[in-house]
Formats: sequence, C-alpha cells, structure tokens
Amino acid sequence: MRTDPKPFAPVDIAGARVLIVASPYYEDVVEPMAQSATEALGRMGATVERIDVPGAFEIPGAIALAEEEFDGFVSLGCVIRGDTSHYDYVCGESARGLMDLSLSGLAIGYGILTVENHAQAWVRADPAQGDKGAEAARACAAMIALKRRFGG
Repeated sequence: MRTDPKPFAPVDIAGARVLIVASPYYEDVVEPMAQSATEALGRMGATVERIDVPGAFEIPGAIALAEEEFDGFVSLGCVIRGDTSHYDYVCGESARGLMDLSLSGLAIGYGILTVENHAQAWVRADPAQGDKGAEAARACAAMIALKRRFGG
C-alpha cells in the first residue's frame, strides 16, 4: 500500500528573491504548477519572478545564467515518455544539470515531472492532488533557509 510522504513544512524566507524557470511545453500541466509555486513562495515571504524556456533540457542553463541575481530557483517542467530514447536523455541531463548547480551551492527546488503519460502528469501537477509546484517551492525555500543558516 502506497503512503504519501509528509510534505515539507513551509519556512520563512522573507526578502528572498526566487526565480521560477519553467518550460511550458505542456502548458496545461506546467501553468498550475507555476501558479501554485508562486503562491507558496509568496506566503513564505519571497519575491518571485518567472522566465520560460523552450524545454526541460534548457532549465539548468537558464538557472546558470541567472545564478548571481537570485537567492533560489524553482525548476518546473514536464517530460512525457515517447517512442524514442529522447525522453531518457532529457530527463537524465536536466536532472544532472540541476544537481550540478545544487552542488555548487544554489538553492533549487526540483519540479520537473518525468512521467509515462499525460494522466500521470496531471495527477502530480494538480494543486488538489500532487501539487508538485508547491512542493518544489517548499524545497527551494528549505534550501534558501539552510543556505542562510550556514552563511551562504
């Protein structure tokens, strides 16, 4: 039996500047995630900006370009498996790029859905179900708070 994990608690990140980097390739999935992330970050005291990039593959590069301007980043996108290996490359390389940035000291919330079909994506994106946008925002906020604690 599957049990849903306890969501990470919101933290106070008053004054933080957060950039949401979204790939609206699957706009109907990503837009509710972006809205939920924006609302969650606002409740935690952050100022939020958003930029869009063509696909999930481009998200790490956009964050790298903006790293000096923001305290944290929320990556939002959706990759749905197709008939070719393209899915594996996009999923793996976007995750690797974000992990590399995270290990360099950036506060990043990971919100790139990697799913088999559109129905799975919607369950995870829908604020009334999975609410992965807010979850990624809370992860970003937690990392900003941790960075502040350790003087970063």
